[in-house]
Amino acid sequence: MQNPKKNPIKRVVIAGGGTAGWLTASLMKKVLGEAVNITLVESEVIGTVGVGEATIPPIRLVNQVLGIDEAQFLYETKATIKLAIKFENWKTKGQSYYHTFGAPGKAMAFCHFHHYWLKGQQLGKTQDLWDYDLNYHAAEAGKFAPINAKDPVLELPFAYHFDASLYAKYLRKLSESMGVVRIEGKISSVERDNVNGYIKALRLDNKNRIEGDLFIDCTGFKGLLIQETLGTGYDDWSHLLPCDSAIAVPSERHESTRPFTRSIAHDAGWQWRIPLQHRNGNGHVFCSRYVSEDHALDTLMGNLDTKPLADPKLIKFTTGRRRKQWNKNVVSVGLSSGFLEPLESTSIHLIQSAIVRLIQLFPHNGITPSLEAEYNKQSALEFEQIRDFLILHYSVNERTDSAFFNDMRNLDLPDTLRHKIALFKENGSLFRDQNDLFLESSWLQVMYGQGITPNDYHGLVNTFSDEKLKEMLTRLLKIKREPLSQLPSHDEYLNGMVKRAKQDMSANA
Repeated sequence: MQNPKKNPIKRVVIAGGGTAGWLTASLMKKVLGEAVNITLVESEVIGTVGVGEATIPPIRLVNQVLGIDEAQFLYETKATIKLAIKFENWKTKGQSYYHTFGAPGKAMAFCHFHHYWLKGQQLGKTQDLWDYDLNYHAAEAGKFAPINAKDPVLELPFAYHFDASLYAKYLRKLSESMGVVRIEGKISSVERDNVNGYIKALRLDNKNRIEGDLFIDCTGFKGLLIQETLGTGYDDWSHLLPCDSAIAVPSERHESTRPFTRSIAHDAGWQWRIPLQHRNGNGHVFCSRYVSEDHALDTLMGNLDTKPLADPKLIKFTTGRRRKQWNKNVVSVGLSSGFLEPLESTSIHLIQSAIVRLIQLFPHNGITPSLEAEYNKQSALEFEQIRDFLILHYSVNERTDSAFFNDMRNLDLPDTLRHKIALFKENGSLFRDQNDLFLESSWLQVMYGQGITPNDYHGLVNTFSDEKLKEMLTRLLKIKREPLSQLPSHDEYLNGMVKRAKQDMSANA
């Protein structure tokens, strides 16, 4: 039997810039090198959504792969450090909790730390779960510096807040230095093969024609290639996550820069506050079925900490995902692939993971059904797992002051989420699903923070005597606090890194 004809992928064309386009260009070029030619088409007259300013720790690995110097990165993107998200008014008004990037206590064999803590509560140990979390202590104290500890108990995992438009510019500069070709122009039409329906070329309004073998759709909600051209379809999840609008506005920076994101629940949604070096990012995500745009705007502007720097910007969206994020010779990345509200700062991560997945399954010798199917299976699972984690925040609430939150408490939950909640309620059991972005510590912090207290704890805890258990908890409390006295303030750390970046630039000038 003869092998089918192969069409090697040598020319990759990225439609659209912004964070999605330039992160795709830089990472693919860095990893694939001269194996492919990468062209990015964008128009200066088309704006980007650009509100995804908070990230999660995997961004650091991507930056390392790209060879990005951290001091230079912090300087170029006006970035700050993110240790956690503080959730306010989610369980009830006036109540708050943290979802940190750390983990309470320490890793225990066969039985998570929180089981020991739960028994400790029964024995009179009154410390909160987060008292055993170094990320929490550093966030509350406004302190940060990387900790290179041999003991994992002292790890201080972190991510960044940054200006997404500046990050895209930084990545563009990096991409072009590696050989990515940028072409200015607005796409006016798309050519398709009459036989297989694959895209052959993009035609621009300046008469340029850009041919390619594989096309990456980074055209935002519009989905010019994946949807408007290929008609791929969209799974609408607004029955589970009904917020459909956001209003964003920048404001002046605080005198001191907090190393965490704030997520503040309101009557029909929530507000973000993201600290940057030069300003604050603010926004209000809401459901237009419960509040008007005017009311949502008044809520946002009435809850700014600092003076606004621009006019508010309204963004409309439908939560969900593209039915096939890889269809024929088009792969959708960023908003063209789907949208999950930025409650857990996953927007930029979904761009990263889409690119990494494509590199791992890259069709060097031609696109095959199995490669396409595996990509779509993995991306669908990732979206669903993140969706469930976001639903958790809404569905497990005790707010009786809001029609929106009352209705969210009565959602018909996906079976996967219902099972996870029931298991935790029963005896505190938590298991990370395969490839789930969120670790057990993340599920723990949100479940407990939203008011779920397990009815029991794991029997292995009883292998500790009561005195031994109390001694272990007391020792961990002390260990978790010890690094704080050695850490500089967050602003002192940032100022030092920016100063270093400027010195390096002067030395290389």
